[in-house]
Amino acid sequence: MEAWKNIRTWTRPEMLKRVARFKQLKGSDGGLPDSKLPECRRKLYAVIGFQPPAEGNSPVGANASAMPAISIAEGFNLGYCKAKPGKGPLMHNHDTNETFIAMTGRWRAEWNEGEKMEYVDLGPYDVISFPVGVARRFMNVTYDEPGKEHLLMFIIGGDQPQAEFTPAATQRCEAFATGRAPQTASPARAPRRQSTSTARKDAPARSARLRRRARRAER
Repeated sequence: MEAWKNIRTWTRPEMLKRVARFKQLKGSDGGLPDSKLPECRRKLYAVIGFQPPAEGNSPVGANASAMPAISIAEGFNLGYCKAKPGKGPLMHNHDTNETFIAMTGRWRAEWNEGEKMEYVDLGPYDVISFPVGVARRFMNVTYDEPGKEHLLMFIIGGDQPQAEFTPAATQRCEAFATGRAPQTASPARAPRRQSTSTARKDAPARSARLRRRARRAER
């Protein structure tokens, strides 16, 4: 007989070990390569599973994966992310499926990088499910509530899921760690300087305007 058909009676103390009270969850804001970046500040909560992988990064980071509320390994993992508007992780990938469910606020789920980047915004209880091999990230975009944290749920398959950051994300982390200015895809252009000849032609007109303003102020 398959093990799942072997039904037994569970005691209340046994089942209470599988109850997680949201107010009692212990979150972590560190443990990942992008954790210290200003644009990536967030708190991750390991609720179910997230056994530390044999190598590489845990999706919730080393800190959170060491203290899941329900420490089991049964083929899936569940967690929460809490972040303020404009905050979220860099582009990354997982070795199993990852599904996002917006709980409060509005969240933007992006995939692909560069010119082929796409995104969709999620409201409360909306869902998006990413397969293996797709670069993805999420970000709180509830800009009409500045400074307020909102909540996103994520479900990731496997017992010991791994996270891998894209090359561009890794470069951003390395630049921040070494104090180098991050490279931007479209740097801001310097303001155009007015030519000397044009400035000279406009000087009398500007002087006249300034004199008229001064006379009006004296009245």
